[in-house]
Amino acid sequence: MSSSPQPEPPALAAATAMFVEVLVVGIGAITASVLLLIALIGPDTTAKLAPVTGSSAAAGVGLATAYALGILIDRAADTALGILIDRAADTALTPHRRQLRTRFFPSNTAYAQARLRLADSPVLAARADYARSRMRICRGWTLNTLALTFTADLAMLRYSFEHRPLILGATSALGMATAFGFYCTWRALTMTGYRKLAEQTTLPAAGQPVPAQPQPGSVAS
Repeated sequence: MSSSPQPEPPALAAATAMFVEVLVVGIGAITASVLLLIALIGPDTTAKLAPVTGSSAAAGVGLATAYALGILIDRAADTALGILIDRAADTALTPHRRQLRTRFFPSNTAYAQARLRLADSPVLAARADYARSRMRICRGWTLNTLALTFTADLAMLRYSFEHRPLILGATSALGMATAFGFYCTWRALTMTGYRKLAEQTTLPAAGQPVPAQPQPGSVAS
């Protein structure tokens, strides 16, 4: 008796990884939103609303909102990085993702064909998906960290505590440094992903002869 078809583990793993990836980005976005709300309503109202946040309904709404914001932040991060890098006057900034791609692929068609060839190897395709997932998380958290730094500073300005200027300065410096670290990691992962894709898809297939290289002094027919 033939067994009923089972869902493909790679597809299920990819869907799970994508859900977790979006949620990880969204949690940072919703945290920044909460900090902004605290800054707007002040400490007294925040203390009154605090018990509500511990309810199951609030947790469910927060989870759903985090997932939705994760999708939004991922798209916004992609666009924002493009605007930031393409429009910047400082030549020390790294070119945008599409410009990075042209170092290894001369056209979008060549890149698409390489992706199709990579799909023929499930192991390599899974590794590439994992690398792209890490890249998108770093890209999203580049914006998340900037937003968290800004909203945390705003929230702290509404409260009175000792050494507030020092803590504000330290928070801002740490946030900017962390955002820059996420950006550098995004760039490195992007470059490595394109380089590996080019290397893995330009090798001759197994069983095919390697084209002969022209000898010095030979004339092509």
